[in-house]
Order: sequence, then C-alpha cells, then structure tokens
Amino acid sequence: MRTKHKTLLLVDGAVNLVLGVVLLLFPVGVANLMGLPPTSTNFYPSILGAVLAGIGVALLVERFGADKGVRGLGLGGAIAINVCGAGALLVWLLVVPFDIPARGYAVLWTVAILVLVIAGIEVFTRSWRSQK
Repeated sequence: MRTKHKTLLLVDGAVNLVLGVVLLLFPVGVANLMGLPPTSTNFYPSILGAVLAGIGVALLVERFGADKGVRGLGLGGAIAINVCGAGALLVWLLVVPFDIPARGYAVLWTVAILVLVIAGIEVFTRSWRSQK
C-alpha cells in the first residue's frame, strides 16, 4: 500500500472515529453545542455516532492490518461513504431550510466541504495509482 493511501486511511479513520465516539457519548450535547437541528431523542445521533465509529475502526483496520492480511474498509469504500454522506448533507443544506443559528450552518457546510475534499483527494490518489 502506498504511503499516501496509508495517510488518507489514517486521517479519514481518525476523523470518523473521533466524531463517532463524541456523538455516541454526547448525542444531544454535541448537536446543541454546534448549533445543529434539535432532536427529541438521543437515538438517531447515537446511532450515527456508532456508524461513524464503525467506519473509523474499519478504515484503521485497513490501514494497520493490510500488511498482515487483515482487511477493513478500503479506499474505494471510503470514497463511496464520503460522497454519499456529503451529498446527502448538501441536499439538506440546499433544499430544506433549517431553523438553526449561523454556527450550525457553518458547521454543516464545513463538514460537507471537508468530507468532499477528502473524497476528492482519495479519488485522485486512487486514479493516479491505477495509471501507473
């Protein structure tokens, strides 16, 4: 595995794992702190946290276990998850008006753009590798 791919898997895995654990442990508190749309239950934020943590662990397993024959979530899967997640978030931001403070919009736009940038870098390094 190339060093660039290892670095991308590490960064993407760490970001997903940290966000997932924080959402899992503090589902409503994190949403309120960031100015995100309110929820009447902890169920959905904590499930999202668990899914993000699982994705993060799978990416880190791929990063650190691939040389030992242990497979996790590869770069292709990470690209698919990032594009789907950022795409859905962008649709919500562009189509559905939220009653949230400006910091909530700033957080959501930052997340969407950051995830798309990571996906773009992953696509670029993956397609660049296939040309060699």
